[in-house]
Amino acid sequence: MDARSKLKGWLISPASFVALCICVALATVLQYSVRAFIPGSLDVGGLTLANFTGLTKPIYLEAFINTLRLSVETTIFSILVAYPLAYALVRVRNRFFKSFILIVSITPLFLGEIVRTYSWIIVLGNNGFINTMLRKLGIIDQPLTLMFTHLGVLVALVHVTIPVVVLMLATAISHIDRDYEKAAESLGAGPVRTFLTVTLPLSMPGILASVTTSFAWTFSAFATPQMIGGGRVPTVSTLVYQLGFASMNFPLAASLSIVGLALTAVALMFLGQVTRRLKAFGGH
Repeated sequence: MDARSKLKGWLISPASFVALCICVALATVLQYSVRAFIPGSLDVGGLTLANFTGLTKPIYLEAFINTLRLSVETTIFSILVAYPLAYALVRVRNRFFKSFILIVSITPLFLGEIVRTYSWIIVLGNNGFINTMLRKLGIIDQPLTLMFTHLGVLVALVHVTIPVVVLMLATAISHIDRDYEKAAESLGAGPVRTFLTVTLPLSMPGILASVTTSFAWTFSAFATPQMIGGGRVPTVSTLVYQLGFASMNFPLAASLSIVGLALTAVALMFLGQVTRRLKAFGGH
């Protein structure tokens, strides 16, 4: 065995071990999902499919719908907010403004998700920054209900997702050859038309990567929906936590996890189909 083969073996071995551990963990969750729940005991009963049939109850269907809705909305708003930041980060020539945009966009990555979520509790609370400012300006008399709402969870999730999306989009935009844009301008295209017909299509790989990452990240988010939603905005991850650690119903929690994982896989497959269809658009 030559040195190159040995090097590949050393590099592949850790990844293979991690993959094996993940497979073992998934197999454990799968076998729990088809076991009967014994109230008052951590032991599980015999094989059953009742856990999966029980997921048709309205509370679980609402959690699936809320999770999909939050994932789609977070993805859309993250792209809308992050694209201008990424574009300015790449194209602005002034070093001060470039550094300012970089700090504003990337700094949240240096804070833990819990810290960022607590900061939104301070901002969105009844006596938080937003309600305090609106009352001082005389716009409202009573505080707006922003905590424990779908809107509050959405805002916090977008803030968590934006830094990663900015990095992906900035990478894609930085690889665009400016000669294409200059050619469009020389043919009479204005700034808006040049952006829509040249810059935006050529940055499509970054947009599609951001969409996939943002959707998968939001679908599995736990801390933000749990803390900002306060149990009033049910998602798959928060229900798994409640079933597993509050009710100790680990079989039902496992079945919910399996269905959530399957739903994520289906959604990502759909996004993959969309990605292949849009590649032609981004290739021109």
